[in-house]
Amino acid sequence: MLMRTDPFRELDRLTQQFFGGNGTATRPALMPMDAYRSGNDYVVQFDLPGVAPESIDLDVERNVLTVKAERRPEYGEDAEVQVSERPRGVFSRQLFLGDTLDTDSIKADYDAGVLTLRVPIAEQAKPRKIAIGSSGEAKQIRA
Repeated sequence: MLMRTDPFRELDRLTQQFFGGNGTATRPALMPMDAYRSGNDYVVQFDLPGVAPESIDLDVERNVLTVKAERRPEYGEDAEVQVSERPRGVFSRQLFLGDTLDTDSIKADYDAGVLTLRVPIAEQAKPRKIAIGSSGEAKQIRA
C-alpha cells in the first residue's frame, strides 16, 4: 500500500522533460519509479542510470520512505561541453508506506541503474483463516 506524497511531482517531471533542468539540493529532480505487489512483498523500482551506489541514500521515518541520489558529471570543470542532455544533480523521491508494511525489513538492491526495494507486508496485515466450531456452543473469535 503505497501513496504518493506530491500530486504536482508529475507536472514537474513533464516540465523538466520539455524545458530541461537538472536537480539541485534545493530542487531535486524526479526519479521515475514502478511499484507493484509480488506475493507478500511490495516492490518499488527506481531508475537511476549512471548513479554511483555510494551516492544513494535511503531513509525511513514514521512510514515515510525517502530516496535521494546524486549524479555528478563525469567530465571536469575545465572541459568544454558541446552537448549536455543527460540529467545530473540531486534526485529525490518520497513515498508514504502504509501501516500494513514492515518498514524494519526493507531490502534494497542496485543493479544496472535500477534501485529495487522489497517491502514485506507485515504479519498482522496478512489474511488468515479463522476456525469455526460446530458444537453449538458459542466460540470467541480473535483475529
